[in-house]
Amino acid sequence: MHVVLLYVSSIAPAGYKQDGRSRQLAESQALTMAPSSSAKQLIAVAGAAFQLATAVAFLLAAESGRPQPVHLRLYMHDVMRGPGTTAIHLIHGVGPPHDVERGAYFGDTAAIDDVVTEEPDAGARAVGRAQGTYVLASQHEEVLAVAAVTVALTAGPYSGSTFSVAGRVGVYDDKAEAAVVGGTGRLRRAAGYLTWRMVELVVSEGYVMVELDVHMSVPPVSAAGGNWWSSLLRSIN
Repeated sequence: MHVVLLYVSSIAPAGYKQDGRSRQLAESQALTMAPSSSAKQLIAVAGAAFQLATAVAFLLAAESGRPQPVHLRLYMHDVMRGPGTTAIHLIHGVGPPHDVERGAYFGDTAAIDDVVTEEPDAGARAVGRAQGTYVLASQHEEVLAVAAVTVALTAGPYSGSTFSVAGRVGVYDDKAEAAVVGGTGRLRRAAGYLTWRMVELVVSEGYVMVELDVHMSVPPVSAAGGNWWSSLLRSIN
């Protein structure tokens, strides 16, 4: 109020003197013109609420947009013996002998930490790791249940992102399908499928190379590489 009164006094004509009644009127007008602190807070809250509602509406519109397709062709390298072993048995020989696969048993379970490349060559540059487990899930067929395998990408446009795979694949099928059931980072909420095909088997070295031809889609916000909170803050600011 003191600032407003100083302003009113400063614009009074030179030599003008206010009597008591005029001074009271001026102070009353100044108080009417100056918004209270509670009114300022209410205006600020209303403005912030409007910005928040606008940002949320923007994000919902983005989420409802068309999913972004992603196609990756990757190669997973299983090494089951030797110094570079990437696959080991967690369970072996507990169940009955398998009807078809010699030396295997129903329920055999392996853990993997396989190198993943973009080229069908074990010596190619690694672009990620395939980590998880799979199980010999049939007593009569050469079928693996890919119980939980996550491909963690460490190079390329999706570096730092992952996608997860689950399904039933035939060991020697030309092309078996499994489901892409999720992802993180730029592949957050990924959904789709992949074909799983063994392209090389070297029994004497315990080496298997598997081709993963991945077809999936991700929501637009995930594909943009940001999370909803940072997008929200950017839209407000």
